[in-house]
Amino acid sequence: MKGVDKVFSYTLADEAGVSPDQVRRDFSEFNIKGKKRGGYLISELLDNMEKIFHRNKEHNLILVGIGNLGLALTKYSKFIQPNMRIVAAFDIDPSKQKQKAPDIRVYKMDMLEEIISKYSVHVAIVAVPEISAQEVADELIRCGIKGIINFAPVQLKMPTDIIINNINMGDELESVIYYVHKQFKLNGLKNLELLYKDMKY
Repeated sequence: MKGVDKVFSYTLADEAGVSPDQVRRDFSEFNIKGKKRGGYLISELLDNMEKIFHRNKEHNLILVGIGNLGLALTKYSKFIQPNMRIVAAFDIDPSKQKQKAPDIRVYKMDMLEEIISKYSVHVAIVAVPEISAQEVADELIRCGIKGIINFAPVQLKMPTDIIINNINMGDELESVIYYVHKQFKLNGLKNLELLYKDMKY
């Protein structure tokens, strides 16, 4: 919003597809206050948002699994935010331990605890085969990891205090295909309805 220093709840609500009351309630939960007739200062709002999403500090991550997917993740810089950094990668394959992913050293698995402690890592990315994903996740938790992004095609069983995001490409594709065909069907019904009206009237 260039040239604008304030924004109002009704403007944000319109963009987000919710009510202005919902915007104000959500903001109040994080003690974000605006003026009744003056709205919210954009600079203060952005500062608060950065704090809420912890974008005002650096976050070190580790990656387990340097197969095709893991290597692709290390090469795709837009995969993570500027304040997030993959500080180390791990793999059981000795040949991969001798190589470097782009600016990332690949370690053997028994170095997990040392590296996690050294870089104060709390979040790990898992990109290993399905058969070893649960074992890897359990070891990560034992070493102090509190959050996992799991790319393995399996639902991991985690303690309730561990944050996990299971990303299954197959499931995601099935979901998109389902909604695409659902849209085709809706469009087909609309076309039939128009044709019916044309014939009837």
